[in-house]
Amino acid sequence: MERTDSRYAAYIQILKEELVPAMGCTEPIAIAYAAAKATEVLGTRPDRLVAEVSGNIIKNVKSVVVPHTGGLRGIQAAAAAGAVAGDASAELEVISNVTPDQIKEIGKYLEEAEITVKHVDNGHIFDIAVRAFRGEDSAYVRIVDHHTNIVTIRLNDSIILSKDVNEPKSGGKTDRSCLTIEGIVEFADAVDVEEVREILDRQIRYNMAIAEEGLAGDYGANIGSTIMLGHEYDLKYVMRGYAAAASDARMNGCELPVVINSGSGNQGITNSVPVIVYARAKNKSTEDLFKALCVSNLVTIHLKTGIGTLSAYCGAVSAGCGAGAGLAYLQEKGVDGVAHTVVNALAVNSGIVCDGAKASCAAKIAVSVEAGLMGLSMYNKGNQFFGGDGLVKNGVESTIDAVGKLARFGMKETDEEIIRLMLED
Repeated sequence: MERTDSRYAAYIQILKEELVPAMGCTEPIAIAYAAAKATEVLGTRPDRLVAEVSGNIIKNVKSVVVPHTGGLRGIQAAAAAGAVAGDASAELEVISNVTPDQIKEIGKYLEEAEITVKHVDNGHIFDIAVRAFRGEDSAYVRIVDHHTNIVTIRLNDSIILSKDVNEPKSGGKTDRSCLTIEGIVEFADAVDVEEVREILDRQIRYNMAIAEEGLAGDYGANIGSTIMLGHEYDLKYVMRGYAAAASDARMNGCELPVVINSGSGNQGITNSVPVIVYARAKNKSTEDLFKALCVSNLVTIHLKTGIGTLSAYCGAVSAGCGAGAGLAYLQEKGVDGVAHTVVNALAVNSGIVCDGAKASCAAKIAVSVEAGLMGLSMYNKGNQFFGGDGLVKNGVESTIDAVGKLARFGMKETDEEIIRLMLED
């Protein structure tokens, strides 16, 4: 790929759009963002909040700790944090600068304010609306389809912002249909690393910092440290352990940011941390690491494009494939090696369901990274899954398309049943 190729500029832009920092699990943070924006529009702290959310938002918020709240969980905590201490201008870092006094205020606000949660189905998998009230005044903010896509803002009866929620769902983002496995590898070969240095440096710093914190601390089920116990010098265990540890911390209230991928911090962790760990262990150059991270990130985005932001299909699977692809690139396996690694990994793991954000996500990450490693090991030994083996089709792009259809359409009813079961609690 030449740097003058239109795809080259598109791939750079896609990385810039996707690899952004977020504080905490992105769905509760999106609720906090909506609440902070509604409070900003109202002009005063509301005494009543109503959060109207789709089933997938409930699924991904109910069990996860909201950072900077003193260990609080759930939708009410996220909305309270946004209303009390949120900075809407910071978007997905909306509650990244909460003070100790504000943490106490959030707890007090939860006790005193009326915060109601309503399950709505308006035809959008990702749908958050927050209504904020104070006296005679009210503000309304709605986010649809992705975490910062505000489509409606109202103050009383005045419409401040209104977008057509049924228009194409790109949200102004670069068209992802230009992504292919071959194109991604060609891009990595050609990329001027200075054009991606800032975003990838940040990804390395943030995601490794939270991984190290996860290993050092006591978070959730401590999957990362459990994996590594007795295997501290086995690189395959270390790659899995570091990735899982980052999720241990993130799902259980660690107040460190991560760089996300496809709207998810867990996916950003999964596709980057194993590649970073491997590159450091093998003394790879910074340029080689940056190029491999371009592959791992873009492969994850490519797989997730057909699936959508939220579904019953665990996003860590796509990110684990991305990690395997990045490792194949670091091992100089070329397009063929990357493609076969992705196909092999998808054949192994395309059955993990998403039952929301919580401590066990770390274990799913470990399994997904293992699938990526297995896919690469299979290729290195001359083994592969062939078209006709279950969901595997002839060619990597056809296989990716098939898995995307399974996740987006075939698992729709599965998603609804998962949400129903979770709402029984």
